[in-house]
Amino acid sequence: MKIYINGKFYDKENAKISVFDHGLLYGDGVFEGIRSYNRLVFKLNEHIDRLFESAKSIMLKIPLTKDQLIKAVVATLKENKLSDAYIRLVVTRGIGDLGLDPRKCKGQPTVIIIADKIALYPQNLYREGLKIVTVPTVRNLPEALNPQIKSLNYLNNILAKIEAANAGCDEAIMLDSLGYVAECTGDNIFIVKDKHLYTPPQCMGTLRGITRDSVMEVAKRVKISVHEHVITRHEVYISDECFLTGTAAEIIPVVMVDGRVIGDGKPGKMTFSLLKKFKELTKKEGVKY
Repeated sequence: MKIYINGKFYDKENAKISVFDHGLLYGDGVFEGIRSYNRLVFKLNEHIDRLFESAKSIMLKIPLTKDQLIKAVVATLKENKLSDAYIRLVVTRGIGDLGLDPRKCKGQPTVIIIADKIALYPQNLYREGLKIVTVPTVRNLPEALNPQIKSLNYLNNILAKIEAANAGCDEAIMLDSLGYVAECTGDNIFIVKDKHLYTPPQCMGTLRGITRDSVMEVAKRVKISVHEHVITRHEVYISDECFLTGTAAEIIPVVMVDGRVIGDGKPGKMTFSLLKKFKELTKKEGVKY
């Protein structure tokens, strides 16, 4: 495996950054998780746009242009001879001192690109569905650390993931401070009710997911009514179908939430239909290499 760091490739064993890097010391940086399918990097331009938006929000100047970053991602995939891969693109504030002040970060920010394989859930769960639980840890307040900033500080999500694991589940629903459904620890959430598709709006403390947007896009193409709507746990419990979306997870059905069976306890027809259409989308939208 070859890792890209600041314009050079290093073996995995030698891919290192300074212990004074603000990304390590304070989670001071941003990242993207990206997928390639059969030598096509899915929605790469959209991922790069979101990375720059996150960086702008935390006043981090990325030392490459968007085009240069796209070329660096493609070069990393070619260097590793990967046609299907998961790409982790990370930009940190760079080397500073032990204090918080980002003005003391000297030199350029650190740019890291890792290309590898990923399997977030076993294949049987895509056929049988997940059993998930609502956890006590609430999603970050947008006024504190906006979840739309895809920052390296993921402790909020990790704490919720720990609570899910303690409950014997692979994933968890996180609520906002008012008790409404926000998202899961690493995925956006959708429910189906009476053939309508619902997902929490971004203002509820959700990440603007690339896969989330893609699902809404393909749903509208086939005349499925899509609503960004405030969702309660009650509405999840009584939904006909439920599924999660994310770059790593893609689309995965949910069949039980907090001990309540969703629908008939099996992945729904709309879920599988949208998954099929999403797979078709991954074959044609992105950057070829």
